[in-house]
Amino acid sequence: MIKEELDITIKDLLEAGAHFGHQKMRWNPKMKRFIFEERSGIYIIDLAKTMQQIRNAIEVVSDVVTQHKTILFVGTKKQAKTVVKECAENADEFYVNARWLGGMLTNLTTIRKSIKTLEKIEKRIATGGEGLTKKELSNLTKDQQKLEKNLAGIRTMRKPPGLLIVVDPYQEHIAVAEAKKLNIPVMALVDTNCNPDPIDYVIACNDDALKSVKLILTTLTTAIIEKKKEMKVVTKGEKKPTLKTNIDENIEIDVSDTETDKEV
Repeated sequence: MIKEELDITIKDLLEAGAHFGHQKMRWNPKMKRFIFEERSGIYIIDLAKTMQQIRNAIEVVSDVVTQHKTILFVGTKKQAKTVVKECAENADEFYVNARWLGGMLTNLTTIRKSIKTLEKIEKRIATGGEGLTKKELSNLTKDQQKLEKNLAGIRTMRKPPGLLIVVDPYQEHIAVAEAKKLNIPVMALVDTNCNPDPIDYVIACNDDALKSVKLILTTLTTAIIEKKKEMKVVTKGEKKPTLKTNIDENIEIDVSDTETDKEV
């Protein structure tokens, strides 16, 4: 059952290590406004601002759902692969978690042709590869596995999404660039080494820690699911669920007992 109240606190973010940025030498000065302080050579992200960004992000994804637009989750780094797939599937949205193929947004027609090729290969294999040698069938199976790996999360995406949710825009810069070219808004989990300028909806956080990525993406996913549920029941006169975040800007940030999970 989906909760009517969505709770996430600064304490949750602290426990997930969301406040740890990169080493001072690896920072992007444009992230300065999202930094709380520098401690032991590591930048500490201002979680009060992150909380407000999450609150805004919840409103944004809810609005996208209300407009009957789709959402594409993007995260190909090892910390994001599994959670990106799980969140997208739970929300019945699209995802890319293996490799961003150039043109996934800007040349969707070609990508759709690749998907049709995948479907043809699957049908051929399903019939036992009649008429093919063992080597030909083996090669066909390898092609199927490669295409499935890269295209599994967008097989039914026939037009550009209404929003991208990106984990680490530094790594996923091609996806961000394609989205900007098509005027598709981008929401991203942005660490202190990233340039936030191309991002429409910044969520400043540690994008290297699995717990941090999972906490924030799960929160957004819950908002998407609840909004879809609300849209289904509202015609029946049922009470609309409300989304809330609890912000405690006075909580003291103690980094002594938390782990960074940060690549150094």
